[in-house]
Amino acid sequence: MSVYLHDIPLDEARARIESALAEAGLGGILGEEEIPLDEAALGRVLARPVWARLSSPHYNAAAMDGFAVRSADTDGASPVAPVRMELGKRCAYVDTGDPLPDWADAVVPIEETEPEHPGEDGRRDPRRPEAITIRLAFPPWKNVRPMGEDMVATELVLPDGHVLRPFDLGACAGSGQDRLTVARRPVVAILPTGSELRPVGVPVGAGDIIEYNSIVLAAQIAEWGGAPLRFPITADERPAIEAAVAAAAAEADLVLLLSGSSAGAEDFSAEVVAALGRLLLHGVAVRPGHPVIFGMVRAAEREVPIIGVPGYPVSAALTGEIFIEPILARWLGRRPYEPPEVEVELSRKITSPLGDDDYVRVVIGRVGGRTLAAPISRGAGVISSLVRADGIIVVPRGTQGLSAGEPARARLYRTLEELDRTILATGSHDVALDLAAQHLAGAGRRLVSANAGSLGGLLALRRGEAHLAGSHLIDPETGEYNLSYVRTYLPETPVVVVTFVGRDQGLLVAPGNPKGLAGLDDLAGGVIVFVNRQRGAGTRVLFDHELGKTGIAAEDVAGYEREEYTHLAVAAAVASGRADCGLGIPAAARAVGLDFIPLFQERYDLVIPKAHYNSDLIAPLLALLQAPDFRTAVSGLPGYDTRSMGTVVAEMG
Repeated sequence: MSVYLHDIPLDEARARIESALAEAGLGGILGEEEIPLDEAALGRVLARPVWARLSSPHYNAAAMDGFAVRSADTDGASPVAPVRMELGKRCAYVDTGDPLPDWADAVVPIEETEPEHPGEDGRRDPRRPEAITIRLAFPPWKNVRPMGEDMVATELVLPDGHVLRPFDLGACAGSGQDRLTVARRPVVAILPTGSELRPVGVPVGAGDIIEYNSIVLAAQIAEWGGAPLRFPITADERPAIEAAVAAAAAEADLVLLLSGSSAGAEDFSAEVVAALGRLLLHGVAVRPGHPVIFGMVRAAEREVPIIGVPGYPVSAALTGEIFIEPILARWLGRRPYEPPEVEVELSRKITSPLGDDDYVRVVIGRVGGRTLAAPISRGAGVISSLVRADGIIVVPRGTQGLSAGEPARARLYRTLEELDRTILATGSHDVALDLAAQHLAGAGRRLVSANAGSLGGLLALRRGEAHLAGSHLIDPETGEYNLSYVRTYLPETPVVVVTFVGRDQGLLVAPGNPKGLAGLDDLAGGVIVFVNRQRGAGTRVLFDHELGKTGIAAEDVAGYEREEYTHLAVAAAVASGRADCGLGIPAAARAVGLDFIPLFQERYDLVIPKAHYNSDLIAPLLALLQAPDFRTAVSGLPGYDTRSMGTVVAEMG
């Protein structure tokens, strides 16, 4: 068999994995262990059902403080025909939880009685009267917890395969159990490989990569009920990797070999698996996560499954969800995790490769009765996209994508309640919005952004796809910001335009400004490499407006057609040397250690449809704009002016 296999469909890959596990005797629970019933049992999976040894309660118990009576003796009691009962004669005081006397079948609450005490002693004990008078009849078993009300001896308490929750532990204890039989935790060895990798906390230089895939996978495995075993980083040397895999296989039930498992010159994953056992697949038609490896390696008298995990962080995390979690579920005897799903409407088109199952990360918000999903960064190395994602839409192979407005099913990473508290912002990106999101979290709101540029944001509002849009579009004829564009693109949508911030725009340049740039005039001649914003972005409109004043043609600017979608992306392009400069805000320059050359000042507004402006959802955001601590925090960012923050510029429509 060739070491390098071709991509196969996801369902075929899963079938190969299941077949190999079954052949190796690994198709079910790996083992059982008996553990004490205490808090350490939380999250464990029952390997055997729990049956009640005792009834709960195992006697007829008083449900409140009062007097145990025979219900028949209270018949006829009423406000005008009270019944007097002497203690000791089929009437006895009981506390909550006390067993009822054999002759009793009801409890009269102490507050429903009129006690009679001998003498005038001021230290009377309300629980020890000589007699009581009642003015209400009590039916049989009133205020009584009958034997077996909760559970009856021999009753099934919990089935096998059940994941233990806090109240499950109480039910088991109440049924008379003190030990539980649970599935043994599968041990999963995690082996990061790569000469460029550095442990967390170690200083990194150019070409060094912080190794955190093993941390993510270990946390996933622990959450899914496994026992992660992290190994140190192994350099890209085949003998060393083979030795590490052999050592891991001797200790673990599953080995994860972490690397960029594409067929690269220093990637030995496939060769190692083939040398130590059987390579069963290399490449699955799923994105991200294409170059997944699966095989079986020999360890003494057994075969141990091994998965080669792609090196890109998103691919690694999704490999965990797609391939590793179902294996652990099988070994623990529980059902694979099935995330909740919700029907969504796409706000933007998704383009997908025809031959792959495409896992697309989305942010989700409820806007005007619609549940909308907007795709976010799709790079396999963008781990922050999983942090921001509210869910995943799987575009099946054979489909080239989904159209805007098309319905889809989203697998949720968040609860529906969280989505109901989500403010969906679109339009222009601004780092102060990220700061607002942080402050709003304390007010019970989530602010998520789907960056589409200022013009794209207004169009999204026209389609009813967001609660608000950030905009800083300058009118070249009047120099006014945003209002003329709102009139043009939202003629039938009543909106409120609220100033968010004033801010500087200028050139982001390398530290020390090695090119000696002073303004847009320096872009003439095609020598200086510029990185632009996308069409429709307010910064792009500003750049084109100001570039026109200089008389420089767009085609004479080197890099004019190279586009990025956020200020931070422009800053990253300059910091990495892909461009000499770009137009952006000083906060983005400071974020990555660039210098900033101020050129212009602009007004950045929030355009909010009136239907949302007056809603409870948006109210905390509007209050935040008036909060002194938030204004102080934004003012601490370079190049920001908050003096007009929260000012209503116009009500339109």
